[in-house]
Amino acid sequence: MYHHFLLIIHLLAATVWIGGHLILATRYLPEAIKTKDLDKLKTFKDKFEPIGMPSLIALVITGILMAYDYDVTITKWFSFSNGIEKVISIKLILFITSLTLAISAQLFIFPKLTPKRYHYVTILIIVVTLIAISMLVLGSLIRLGGL
Repeated sequence: MYHHFLLIIHLLAATVWIGGHLILATRYLPEAIKTKDLDKLKTFKDKFEPIGMPSLIALVITGILMAYDYDVTITKWFSFSNGIEKVISIKLILFITSLTLAISAQLFIFPKLTPKRYHYVTILIIVVTLIAISMLVLGSLIRLGGL
């Protein structure tokens, strides 16, 4: 029952996180590129962060707790020795990559965002969205024993 509760919280948080990025990538980004109005991206980011960041934190916490429930403790992270450990390790790598991209976006991309530099934010949004979707697909493989 405990694992199922964690899974429900994890899936709800993933819905918010991935859904927000899909809306950003498919609705706001094309419009911002078309109109050259990048303030729409900043506005979306500012409005999404208060719900997106707690969702991401919930994803990390529930993900780690569920990994421990599968007996994939910190000592087994990045061991890639069985299917579930492979999935968890890949998800951790993707999370670290996503976190690195988010930090670079906050420090370097959004502060210097101009219509001439929109390519950077476009690539960032697409990559983070693809990472989020990849993590969803990988998570679904846990039920099948991993990779």
